[in-house]
Amino acid sequence: MKPTLQATRTSLVLMLTLFLATSWTQDARADKQTVCTVTVNSADEKEAFRRSLPPDKFEFVELVEKGQPDWLASACRKGVRCDVLLISGHHDGETGFFSDRVDTDEFLSPDQLERASCSDSCPGVFAHLKEVYLFGCNTLNPDPIRSASSEIPRSLVRSGHSRADAERLTRALSERYGDSTRERMRLLFPNVPAIYGFSSVAPLGPASASFLSRYFRSASTGDVASGRTNAKLLDHFAGHNMVVARGLRESDSQTAYRRDVCQFSDDRLSDAQKLRFVHALLGREMAEVRMFLDRIEKYSASLRENGRESPQVLQALGEIAADHAARSRYLEFTRDADEPGVRARMIEVAHRLGWLSPAEKHAELVQMINDQLTRNVISAADVDLVCSLNTRHELDQDLPQLKVPPARAESASHAAILACLGSTPAHARVMQALTSGTEEDVQIAVAYLHQRPLSNIADLRTIAAGIAGMNAGATQILALDALARHHLVDPEILEALTQLFTRTDSAGVQRAIAGILVRSDFGAIATPELVQTLRQHRIKSSSGEDVLDVLIRYLEAPRTLARSDTPPRL
Repeated sequence: MKPTLQATRTSLVLMLTLFLATSWTQDARADKQTVCTVTVNSADEKEAFRRSLPPDKFEFVELVEKGQPDWLASACRKGVRCDVLLISGHHDGETGFFSDRVDTDEFLSPDQLERASCSDSCPGVFAHLKEVYLFGCNTLNPDPIRSASSEIPRSLVRSGHSRADAERLTRALSERYGDSTRERMRLLFPNVPAIYGFSSVAPLGPASASFLSRYFRSASTGDVASGRTNAKLLDHFAGHNMVVARGLRESDSQTAYRRDVCQFSDDRLSDAQKLRFVHALLGREMAEVRMFLDRIEKYSASLRENGRESPQVLQALGEIAADHAARSRYLEFTRDADEPGVRARMIEVAHRLGWLSPAEKHAELVQMINDQLTRNVISAADVDLVCSLNTRHELDQDLPQLKVPPARAESASHAAILACLGSTPAHARVMQALTSGTEEDVQIAVAYLHQRPLSNIADLRTIAAGIAGMNAGATQILALDALARHHLVDPEILEALTQLFTRTDSAGVQRAIAGILVRSDFGAIATPELVQTLRQHRIKSSSGEDVLDVLIRYLEAPRTLARSDTPPRL
């Protein structure tokens, strides 16, 4: 039976309606903007955006996958396309975005972002962005994370520049390679028209969400994902350090620096290609090489850690090792470094690149320590460095070679350097410094004990008695904090500290003693008598609950908890 004309018309109308409906749905989806969120800490800012933006125009995609460490790579593989990127979390310039919650392991490091941005492995997330919102402290801070040190102009003068030119070039290097978080974000998000962040301390999540909600109630949502600088949004964060920047463009002077940076991070490049770039970099002015030290150091360490020693890599390393001219200039610069920590790092890099044998590396470190001892001022950081370089005591054999100028023979800092290399008399001098009452000497002794904790009970008793006899104040608290690093179980020492608690007039001293007791032989000290002593003699703190309250609370806990050998978590 053939269909009637009316039935045919009806069928055509239905098909046309279905086609139009499908087309409209597809068009509606195409018109939607995608807001990608990276929620490392609180979701306050994300929820403020979600509540305020119309769902028919914006859809939200959370990129973080709980428990998935490579969530960014996972989002890249899925081809998620983002028009807006919103990152929320605590932030510092070195480690990136992190959470303050103990149940959260998610983080977002600059290295992760840099690798994805430089490798062009995540075009969906990065390539189509119109706006980026960075809700974290100092995300657009213009201050350089590092600056050119004073050995850089000296190096430029040695290479033939006039002093005036050297100073000018040093300033230019600091501006180009200072690597502020603002410039880093511009590098990570090239060509993005608007990157919002904070030049200093950012408001906490609930406060930011409140400002955002007020903004959305007073403004059009059409400004979101427009790529235009949103003056109204900045006004609503007035007084809270929000600023806006634009991602690097091809015409910007920093673009050449981005190309160099990406040579270390681009996953499309083989290790041999990256090493050849490092070799080319080592042929530049050593002043410029110094500004890349962090990246060269990290990359050379990664090669060794991952065992990536292919024939091509070994050939590239061999070419670097054979470059005697670059080696000579590098080592000359290394020996002139002002900071011993930088000098030690450069020595280690030279060893990894094949420029120093193990014996030559050892000799360079001994010479560095000798050079330190000729200085009038040695810092606690210098002491920490030397002790850390000698954790396996391989430098102890070189102690006879080290010379302290006669004028510094009684210096606690110079003694600490010698003590790090096994000198018994120097160790005794540092122990005297801990209870000297002189802040600089106490800081030196604290740095030494951080690396060389005491194990002899007689030494610990002597130190505890000496600390108890110090005048109350900052130096006594510093000395007590050094003692807190030792898991004390000796009843004589714990009793001496308890007696000090009862007679001191310093709340800071009492809190420092509580910090020792709470880490001590907890089962042995948990007595009603101690609780009574602490309550009777405590000096109330104006800063609310502190470690003393934690100690008392656990001492008063049920017997099974109080007698536990495990101290409470602070």
